[in-house]
Amino acid sequence: MTVEIALTLGILGVALLLLVFERLRADLIALLVLLSLTLTGLVTPGEALSGFSNPSVVTVWAMFILGLGLARTGVADWLGRFILQASKQRGEAGLIALIMLLAVLLSAFMNSSAIVAMFLPVISVVARKRQFLPARLLMPLAFGTVLGGSTTLISTMPNILVSNALEEFTGQGFRFFDFALTGLPVSLAGVAFMVLIGRHLLPRRERNLEWPGAEPGKLFGLEERLFVLRLPPGSPLAGKRLAESRLGSALKLNVVSIQRAGLTQTAPSSQTLLRQGDELLVLGKSDWLQDLLSGQQLHLDNGKQRAPQEQLKLDVKELVSSQVDLAEVVVPPGSPVIGQSLYQCDFRKKYKANVLAIWRERPVRTNFQDMPLRSGDRILVQASRKQLNELSASPDFTPGEPNAVAAYELQERLLLLTVPSGSTLEGKTLAQSELADAFGLSVLGIVRNGKTRLMPKAKERLRAGDQLVVEGKLEDVELLQAIQQLEVKEVLTPQLDELESVEIGLAEAVLSPHSRLNGKTLRELKFREKYGLNILAIWHGGRAYRSNLREMRLHHGDSVLLYGDRTRIKLLAEEQDFLILSEELQESPRREKALLSMLIMAAVVLAAGLRLLPIEIAALAGAAAMVLTQCLTMEEAQRSIRWPAVFMIAGMLPLGIAMQTSGAAEFLGQLVLSEAGAWQASIFLGALFLFSNLLSQVVPPPVVAVLMSTVALSGALPAHTSLQALLIMIALGSAMPFLSPMGHPANLLVLGPGGYRFSDYTKVGLPLTLLVMLIAVLVVPFVWPP
Repeated sequence: MTVEIALTLGILGVALLLLVFERLRADLIALLVLLSLTLTGLVTPGEALSGFSNPSVVTVWAMFILGLGLARTGVADWLGRFILQASKQRGEAGLIALIMLLAVLLSAFMNSSAIVAMFLPVISVVARKRQFLPARLLMPLAFGTVLGGSTTLISTMPNILVSNALEEFTGQGFRFFDFALTGLPVSLAGVAFMVLIGRHLLPRRERNLEWPGAEPGKLFGLEERLFVLRLPPGSPLAGKRLAESRLGSALKLNVVSIQRAGLTQTAPSSQTLLRQGDELLVLGKSDWLQDLLSGQQLHLDNGKQRAPQEQLKLDVKELVSSQVDLAEVVVPPGSPVIGQSLYQCDFRKKYKANVLAIWRERPVRTNFQDMPLRSGDRILVQASRKQLNELSASPDFTPGEPNAVAAYELQERLLLLTVPSGSTLEGKTLAQSELADAFGLSVLGIVRNGKTRLMPKAKERLRAGDQLVVEGKLEDVELLQAIQQLEVKEVLTPQLDELESVEIGLAEAVLSPHSRLNGKTLRELKFREKYGLNILAIWHGGRAYRSNLREMRLHHGDSVLLYGDRTRIKLLAEEQDFLILSEELQESPRREKALLSMLIMAAVVLAAGLRLLPIEIAALAGAAAMVLTQCLTMEEAQRSIRWPAVFMIAGMLPLGIAMQTSGAAEFLGQLVLSEAGAWQASIFLGALFLFSNLLSQVVPPPVVAVLMSTVALSGALPAHTSLQALLIMIALGSAMPFLSPMGHPANLLVLGPGGYRFSDYTKVGLPLTLLVMLIAVLVVPFVWPP
C-alpha cells in the first residue's frame, strides 16, 4: 500500500465516520473532503473544483427546478382531485394501489420528497373523509415514490451518478429509460407486496382519541388539556402584557383565547394587555398550577413590613467568599459565543459560572438569558477563583475591568427569599424549582443554619427555612405571588371549533427534511415573536406533546399544530422549513400553466431519451423554459435548488477522482472483487445490493453511489457479470433505504403525520427490501448480460 492510497483511504474513513455519526453537516463534510484532497496533493485544484461543473451535478439542480415547476402549476392538485374522486369507489387495498402507482409514475420524473410534500394534504383529506387512519396510507405513498425512483435516469441522484461514472469509464452512459427495464418490475413487485402483505404490517394505532381522520386539534388530543383561568379583582397581573405574565415560562401554559366582557379574543398576541376579570382559555397541564396554588412558594423577607422602596437590600459582599469571587469578562472579536445566547451556549454548565449582568451601553441585570452575545459585551460573573482564572485565560473571553463590580449596581437586584414550611418547593432541587427559567430569579447562594453556601449546584435540594440569596426584580417575586392568586374556573371543556374563525385557524405542519430548524427549541427560535403564531402541540416519537413545548427540540419529520392568523400561516407555508398540511392554507397553484409545464417536462424527457441533447443540457433548457414561460419565478427556481445536496455531491466527486488516481479504488476493487470472483453472479449481485442498501441507511445515498461505483469500476469483474449490472445494483441498493425514517426524505415527511415509530419502518421495510433485492437479482443479469 502506497502513501497516496493510505492518505486517500484515511480521508475516506474519516468522512464516513463523520457522516455516520452526524457530527457535522453532510455538505460541510464534503467540502472538507475536497479541501483535504487538495492540500495533500491527491487532486489538483482543477480536479477539486470539477465537481461543480460535473454534468451529474448540473442535472441534479436543474431537476429540482423542473419538479417545482410541475408542483407550482397544479399538476399534483389535479392528480389529488383524481385520487379523491377515485377513492369513493375503492377500499383500503385499492386506494393503496392507486396512490402507489401514481407515486411510481410521478417519481420517474420528479423528486420523491417533492411528490410526498404535494400529496400529503390530499391524502390527509382522503383519510378524513373516508375515515381511514393516515398511517394506513402515508407510508405506502412514501415507499411508492422511493420505488418509482428506480425507473428513469433522472428519477434519483444515484441513477444520475452511476450513469456519469459509466460514461467516464466507457464513454457511454445509461440511456434515459434503461433503468425502467429493472425499475418497473421492482416497482410493480413492491406495489403488489404493499397491497397484499405490507398493509397488514402497517400500524393501526390512532393519533387521536376519538375517530380516525379527525381534525388537527383532535389528532393532537387538545381537548383533554384545555381549561380556563380567571384573573381575580386586584390581580397584579392586570395591566401586564401576556409576554410579561410568565404564564408560559412558569406554568408551561399556552394562552389560546381571552374572554372579556362577553367577547372572545382568539389567538392573543404576546403584547395583549391583561385585565382583572379576564378568563383565559389555556392549554397545558393543570397540575402545575394546582401545585402552585396548594401552598405559599416563597416568602420575601420584610416584604410585608416595608414599602418596595425600603426593601431589605443585600450587600454585594454576600456573593464573595474565600473560594468564590465576582469578575468581569469581555467577549472579544472572533469568540465562538458571539451570536449565541447564554441559554444556547449553556454558559453555566460549560464555564461553571453564574452570569449576574451584561453591560451593553448600560447594565442589563434581568431577562438576559436569551440575548445573543455580541463582540464587546462585558459580562459580570460569579465563580470560583480558580474558574475565574481559567475563564480569563480562555480564548472565548478576555479579562474586564478589575474594579467593575460597583458600576453594575447589583444591590438593587439582590433579594432574600425564605422557603416557608409547607412550601411546594420543599424537597425539590434548584433545577426542579425552575426559579431562574420561570421567574428570572437566579439563586446565587443559600443561607442554611447560619452558614452561606455560594453557587449552589442545580441538584441542591431546598429545605424549609432556607434563605435564598437571589438576583431578580421585586416585580418577578410579585408575579409569582400573583400566579398563586389565579382561579381555575370549573366550566365545560370548550369545543375546538370555537377556537377558529374566518381570520384565526388551526393547521398541522411538518418539519421539512431539509429544514434549518432541526435540533433547535422554540425558545431558541423565538418562534412566536418571529412568525406571530402559537405552536400548541408537537408530535414526536409516536406521541403528542402539549406542554413545556418551548424547551423541546424540533426534529426532522416532527408534526406541529399551529394556531393563529390564517394569513400568517399562509406566509409560513412559503418557508422551506415547514410543509403545511391544509390545502386551503397553501399558496394557490398556477393551474393555467399546468399543460405548459407538462409539455416542457415531456420535451426534456424526449430530448434526453432520444439522445437529441445530453441529459444535463436538456434539463437545463427545461429549467430555463419553466421560468421564461412564468410557470415559476426566478426567485422560486433559486429557492427550489437544495444547495446542501449540490455541495455534497460536488464535494464528494473529487474523492472518486483521488481514489482512481492514487490506486485506492483499484486496491479496494481487487480486495473485494477478487474474493467474490468465485461466487455465483446472483449471490455477488445480491451482496452488492445489500451492502449498498445498508450503507445508505446511515450515509447519504449519493455518497454511497459515488464511492461504490468508483470501487466497482476499478476491480476485476466477477465471472458472468457486466459493468452495467454492477452499477444498476448499486443504484437500486443505495436509492431504496426503506428500513428507517432517516434513510430517505420521503420517509421523514410522513413520520409525524402518520404517527409512525421507528420500528414501523423496519417492520414493513425489511421484507420489502428483501423482495426488491430478489427481483433485482433475477431481472438484472437477464437485462444486462455479460
